Amino acid sequence: MLNKANALLPLVRCLSRRAVPLVLMLLPAAVMANDEAPHGRYTLPDTGDMVGEAYKVDVREGQTLLDIAHEHNVGYEEIRHSNPDTSIWAPDAGDEVVIPARYILPPVRREGIVINLAELRLYYYPDTAKDEPPRVETYPIGIGRDGYDTPLGVTETTTKVRNPAWYPPESIRQEAAENGETLPPKVPAGKDNPLGSRAILLDLPGYLIHGTNRPDGVGMRVSHGCVRMMPETIEALFPRIKVGERVNIIDMPVKVGRENGQRYVQSFPRDDQQIEMGDLLHALEEIDEADDRPVDYAQLRQALENSGWQPTVLAPVDETPDEAEPQQWYDRVAGIGDAS
Repeated sequence: MLNKANALLPLVRCLSRRAVPLVLMLLPAAVMANDEAPHGRYTLPDTGDMVGEAYKVDVREGQTLLDIAHEHNVGYEEIRHSNPDTSIWAPDAGDEVVIPARYILPPVRREGIVINLAELRLYYYPDTAKDEPPRVETYPIGIGRDGYDTPLGVTETTTKVRNPAWYPPESIRQEAAENGETLPPKVPAGKDNPLGSRAILLDLPGYLIHGTNRPDGVGMRVSHGCVRMMPETIEALFPRIKVGERVNIIDMPVKVGRENGQRYVQSFPRDDQQIEMGDLLHALEEIDEADDRPVDYAQLRQALENSGWQPTVLAPVDETPDEAEPQQWYDRVAGIGDAS
């Protein structure tokens, strides 16, 4: 048995891609019974793959777009792509801002934690009582930046850490020094700790899900491979996520869903990249499996490129031939349609 008061956890590299480890100190973990659950909880639909609704809010005096994103459980890229003409740092008070709170559920097993890297979003399927409907919770995340990719695959949680200390590896301290910053050998728990107040280790050496002391970075690709969450989100999830919880990390830049007989597509293009043909073909395969109606490929391509990270409805191709309108008496009088 580990002595939770002073035992050191296995080495992790959350903020470094290299093998140089971070060390987390495991402190007593009490259940946070009074923690308020964050936004983002939905009852799973009986049919279809869609949850939530997009809506609009007015900018209050002094708010930034990131303030609004934080308040409404969306990340940086989501709020920016949904409001391309609105200033991130100085939106005008009274302006309407779209909150993209409508989601196509990833087409994978609905159990435990599902992380879609392309979407910068985590889905959590908690266990529910027999008399309760199944539900999903979804929250924005920050992930590894270019060159520090978060690994894909199915894994599980191994250890939960409350108030972790951070021991910056030499590679991170050197990187900070090159940027004119000085990192101490140990960063204790507190406001200066980049791991935040909670951390959940994964059965992937060096990777974990944790909080942050810089919530503006949630919804961005900024870490060295770990998954960052809003402080209030990780604190609310922490007591409910079990050790041994299934974690499925996917990278799906295009999702297809259904609701009320309509088909929807949702894409997450990056500024420096276009949706690749393979992603488009994969989306088409999903559509073909879900519905045998023909697809307007031009509309699909346009939806993928211009969706603003929001689900876009796909109208089916109208294969009914145009029928000639019956002639009226005045057409015959005028000789319209007369073969002579």
